[in-house]
Amino acid sequence: MKQYLNLVKNILENGEEKTDRTGTGTLSIFGCQTKYDLREGFPLLTTKKVLFSAVIYELLWFLRGATNINDDLKTHTPIWNAWADETGELGPIYGYQWRKWEKFLWDEQTQAYQKTQVDQIQKAIELIKTQPDSRRIIVSAWNAADIDRMALPPCHAFFQFYVVNGRLDCQLYQRSADVALGVPFNIASYALLMTMIAQECKLRPGIFVHTLGDAHIYTNHIEGLKTQLQRTPKALPEIKIADKPALALTFNDIELCNYQHHPFIKFPISV
Repeated sequence: MKQYLNLVKNILENGEEKTDRTGTGTLSIFGCQTKYDLREGFPLLTTKKVLFSAVIYELLWFLRGATNINDDLKTHTPIWNAWADETGELGPIYGYQWRKWEKFLWDEQTQAYQKTQVDQIQKAIELIKTQPDSRRIIVSAWNAADIDRMALPPCHAFFQFYVVNGRLDCQLYQRSADVALGVPFNIASYALLMTMIAQECKLRPGIFVHTLGDAHIYTNHIEGLKTQLQRTPKALPEIKIADKPALALTFNDIELCNYQHHPFIKFPISV
């Protein structure tokens, strides 16, 4: 994970001071890219402990199209608690857009538009299987019409799959990237999604390309990241997934193997 550490170093050395919505303050750069080759191991940060169970829970929650933190208390993760309303609702965030993007079709019989939904994830899987050379294997969480209904507009907004030589690559555009707290989580989540879909489509998970818009370090995260930069990365872990369709997988179907890491570093969240 030297790519991640180089990103941190770049921002600490070259980032510009910038105010932000939370009032915390950041060092920020705009427009950068890192690449992680999953054939070399699963890209889970080793210079601090990343709670991988939370990565799994959140991704499976997204893939159910869920929008409420109380959707399944057995697999609840508190990641989204700070943004939920008093009923636990978050509005049409990631999972809703991935699985239930609203679409209106004209109905000749009623002479009115009828609402239906588009399952972007299922369509992407079908395209990978049937038209692997397509340049349209895209999933978007950024629905301009729904932004005001969301508790938090999507940070990881748009991703595209690419099939070549028996492997599945993925590029993510992330408009806003909390480098200390969020980015290690985002890398692991999309690497897991790639692996799940690649396995179903009889492909090998390949390169995750992470393209960042506003890549920032909150001022209260600087010291913790300096500690990480002093640590030597360990060997990457491996991931094992049950032989099931991606959308049928459960928490117990996913196993992280040989995860060696340095101690956890607590970074405060800015809401």
